[in-house]
Amino acid sequence: MEEVLTNPKAGFYINRDVFGTEGDFITSPEVSQMFGEMIGVWVMCLWEQMGQPSKVNLVELGPGRGTLMADLLRGTSKFKNFIESLQIHMVECSPALQKLQHKNLKCVDEDSHNGNVDKRTISMLTGTPVSWHAALEQVPSGLPTIIIAHEFYDALPVHQFQRASRGWCEKMIDVAEDSPFRFVLSPQSTPAKLYLMERCKWAGAEEIAKLDQIEVCPKAIELTHTIAKRISSDGGGALVIDYGLDGIVSDSLQAIRKHKFVNILDNPGSADLSAYVDFASIRHSAEEASDDVIVHGPITQSQFLGSLGINFRVEALLKNCTDEQAESLRTGYWRLVGEGEAPFWEGPDDQVPIGMGTRYLVMAIVNKKQGIPISFQ
Repeated sequence: MEEVLTNPKAGFYINRDVFGTEGDFITSPEVSQMFGEMIGVWVMCLWEQMGQPSKVNLVELGPGRGTLMADLLRGTSKFKNFIESLQIHMVECSPALQKLQHKNLKCVDEDSHNGNVDKRTISMLTGTPVSWHAALEQVPSGLPTIIIAHEFYDALPVHQFQRASRGWCEKMIDVAEDSPFRFVLSPQSTPAKLYLMERCKWAGAEEIAKLDQIEVCPKAIELTHTIAKRISSDGGGALVIDYGLDGIVSDSLQAIRKHKFVNILDNPGSADLSAYVDFASIRHSAEEASDDVIVHGPITQSQFLGSLGINFRVEALLKNCTDEQAESLRTGYWRLVGEGEAPFWEGPDDQVPIGMGTRYLVMAIVNKKQGIPISFQ
């Protein structure tokens, strides 16, 4: 899964823009500017709860096209003290997406006065310094930190286990004689079994007994440990938004190409692979990593955006727009907070907006000093 998505030569994310209507799938920031604006409200409220530090690292994991960050900056641009405190760090391994983020944040590379120091990159949206890193560990520590992980966890590689007569066996990928890929069960125990045992330890025996398949994501556990330790030492918080479950995930690995589900093993590297996020596992991992952090949620994306005032925002925007813009706003609003098909839709059936409001969950991991973040109170 990791190779298919991030192989330096043939990885799905590495050489192309996969987002938006022309790409393979659409994410919340691509649906409406209001999503990034609401995230901006949440981040600014957390910054205030942190005592309005004069410098703060704002980190986004897997920023896509940079749309969320651009909308966040535009939405908060009038709040001078907040904007001047920001140092933005984009954690992105795809050179193609880094270029797109640079463009969408209207970045300018400044020449450094001192020859041996890296040149600074500034987003002209707000005059904020921006830097790029391949991994969260490379973001400099020592400053209070706010981390946004929107649709990042779902792309981390999972291991699947299936119940068999000899116990839990890992599903592996094999090459058949006529060369297509196929799924097989491992003949003996595999290294990922350690993570399966840890995940089962966090669940009740009844929950496990009902399942014939279990997905575990070691990378998610490791990432959460890193996030929790950073927040514990530097202060701040993390916001995780993704589709998933607040419990064990059974069998959710899927492939999407051009907005349609396809066979996972068909032409690897040409489709996006993702899996449901196990929010209960994130909570246990964070609590295990540090006694100084506290986990809130998950709540639905609809509850989260509603508590931040998205309904007031959509009403304000509807007062100053054309009929076409109004249609786009209503559609975007439904996609973000609605459930199922939009009841007001009069266009073609194959384009009916589907609400993500309850399919997506939101969780916050914060330093205990900060109190309960907005939306989770």
